[in-house]
Amino acid sequence: MLRKIRIVLATFFIVAITLLLLGVSWKVNIWLGWVAKVQFLPALMALNFTALTVLILLTLLFGRVYCSIICPLGIMQDIFAYFGKKQKKNRYNYSPEKKWLRYTVLAIFIICLIIGFAPVTTLLAPYSAYGRIINSLFKPLYDLLQNGLAAIESNYNSYMFSDVQIWMRSVTTFIVALLTLVILAILAWRNGRTYCNTICPVGTILSFFSRFSLLRIQFDKNKCKNCSLCEKNCKAAAIDYKQHTVDYSRCVVCGDCTEKCKFNALHYKPITIIGKKEKTEEVNTARRSFLTSSAIALAAASTAQTKIKVDGGLAVIEDKKQPDRQTPITPPGSVSAHHLSKHCTACQLCVSNCPNNVLRPSTDPMTLMQPVMSFERGFCRPECTHCSKVCPTSAIKPINKEEKTAIHIGHAVWIEQNCIPIANGDHCGTCARNCPTFAIQMVEYNTTDGRTVEIPAIDTEKCIGCGKCEYLCPARPFSAIYVEGHSVHHII
Repeated sequence: MLRKIRIVLATFFIVAITLLLLGVSWKVNIWLGWVAKVQFLPALMALNFTALTVLILLTLLFGRVYCSIICPLGIMQDIFAYFGKKQKKNRYNYSPEKKWLRYTVLAIFIICLIIGFAPVTTLLAPYSAYGRIINSLFKPLYDLLQNGLAAIESNYNSYMFSDVQIWMRSVTTFIVALLTLVILAILAWRNGRTYCNTICPVGTILSFFSRFSLLRIQFDKNKCKNCSLCEKNCKAAAIDYKQHTVDYSRCVVCGDCTEKCKFNALHYKPITIIGKKEKTEEVNTARRSFLTSSAIALAAASTAQTKIKVDGGLAVIEDKKQPDRQTPITPPGSVSAHHLSKHCTACQLCVSNCPNNVLRPSTDPMTLMQPVMSFERGFCRPECTHCSKVCPTSAIKPINKEEKTAIHIGHAVWIEQNCIPIANGDHCGTCARNCPTFAIQMVEYNTTDGRTVEIPAIDTEKCIGCGKCEYLCPARPFSAIYVEGHSVHHII
């Protein structure tokens, strides 16, 4: 029963978080957004003391159930371990806790967290690692499937699905996500919970509390026949059947050991003390065998149509290139580049749920994989506040539509040599006509060759940095107007 309950709950959490990260529907965020906010590190970064208290109390009561039920990266490792056991049964053995490695990694993680060195914290954070894997590796497949269904539907005059752009947001993040998946898959396939009990900082933190949990898996020495099945099926390598002991700091209460025991010698129950001379024999080899999660069947839709952008069907439109910004643009609600860097765990949830294709992972070593904005594929619509609503760490603080229109995240800059009136002599004015804050006006300008043309004049006090002018500018491959970010956001 213990194992079945764990599998049901774990299935719910990993499916819910996966749907959030895939950006399936905004309704999913309304109903299930809380599952991201109860992840340990996001709750810590957001100073969500309610969530942290609940997680610690759960650990003190039930052991490290967070790792086997709530943490998506832990559940994903259980999936790999499950198939590893299918290949070779009874493959695990007890091994002593590697304290030096666990505490060294935790110390490095805490130091980097305090000083705000994001690359280390984002790489080690388990929820963030899972977010990168889903966003970089599986979301393109999901989008491909959606485009295939949209292409099929269009033949029947049905439009439940719509086309979405499929593009590489960051090569660096893709490589990191792929390496993370491969390494974790190999470790879990061969040895179960190696990452969780040696590297993961959240697992190490919770291990302090799980040592004192009220409910634990314990041996009944009178029934135990020393068959070793419990030890050989413990993915956490936490059971020593010869000594009838369990390392509760590593046990994740998966229930695999209780299921495999043929003699009913293992029980999940409150800690008991037998006499004064005899220690409690507590065996917590709870190891999650795992949920065969309804992992989203990402079938490659070969029917998806290849679309080419054309100008009136006469000429292919050249893709825009990202300008060399002196100051990166951070999302509205992030307050400042420093605040975002300090609180963001690079989980990619905001990137997945940006409907405007504006957010992408940073390639800057100091803010590696944290969200930055660019406007080659869309602009930041003033009425859209999706990223601020999904962020579980408050790195992007919640804002409403009215607040967003008053936040200056950057300002537009005009590049003379790229401007169509200067280069070709043609009238344009696209930027001025489409500016939502009326910060751009067309004014007369005398060129060096004696021509009089109209060029954009920018009122930086009105410009909020939404990027609409940059996105709609017809100049290719570089826009004649682009947005420079503000390291600290200004509010009107």
